Amino acid sequence: MKRKMDLNIDMSSIKNHQDYREVWNDLCPIEIKMVEQYEECKHKIGDTFIYENPYTKPAGLCGALMHVAELYLWRAELGFPSWNEDNRRVFRVHCPDAKGTVWEIRKVEK
Repeated sequence: MKRKMDLNIDMSSIKNHQDYREVWNDLCPIEIKMVEQYEECKHKIGDTFIYENPYTKPAGLCGALMHVAELYLWRAELGFPSWNEDNRRVFRVHCPDAKGTVWEIRKVEK
């Protein structure tokens, strides 16, 4: 029998909107940081942006990159392991440009 994934998140405590807000308030910010650059880009290595939660887009971040990053925001928030062998808590993603930039996405623990 195939094992089902369980991220140990107990949602049974959510009975009303107030309970939901309390869980929502426990979400951590998510950091996205440029770590490699291969050709021209408006961002520079070390540029860092913070998503206060997976739905709040940071100002100034390239729209094309946001599209890629949004695929991994909830994965980082929920602690889903990445394919990054050096750090399973960090997702390394490439911008849509074929020779563009590489960014790391990670949850920032409160």
